[in-house]
Amino acid sequence: MTISESEKIRDLRVITPGVFHDFRGEYICTFDIRSHRFSAHDGTPVEFVEDDVSVSRRHVLRGLHGDDKTWKLIQCLLGEIYFVVVDMRKDSPTYLNWEAFAVNEKNRVQVLVPAGCANGHLCLSERCIFSYKQSQLYSGAENQFTVRWDDPKLGIYWPVRTPILSRRDAEAPFLP
Repeated sequence: MTISESEKIRDLRVITPGVFHDFRGEYICTFDIRSHRFSAHDGTPVEFVEDDVSVSRRHVLRGLHGDDKTWKLIQCLLGEIYFVVVDMRKDSPTYLNWEAFAVNEKNRVQVLVPAGCANGHLCLSERCIFSYKQSQLYSGAENQFTVRWDDPKLGIYWPVRTPILSRRDAEAPFLP
């Protein structure tokens, strides 16, 4: 397993787990409490309490969503996603920076998303299975912020011009 820190967003990390291959296929350890020990820049440990999965079809874009408490450890179990993280922490030196990642079943990349950052994923394959651990129990969309996926203030590159969006994401406000 290798872990690297982002130069664009404070506390964001990219994890590449080891993959064991043999004639039967692959074995991947996606989480081990001994090696997946993370903490915020202030030393506060990150502990995961909930696992979630979403299944999407090609060109579905989910996000950008986040809150000020929840850390997420994401991965794509099947297919391929374009994953974007935006730093929405006003006190962060990387405020409004964004970073994108190709995450798929072949590269097995995981991304640790800090609390206070928005994240979203676009399904690039026919179907994708997106899996994530959360450090807080999900308490509803009303307790999250939503950032407009195509906000010109952010200038995020998306490989699709007209994604399939939920009402929440289609009606998200632009940044002031």
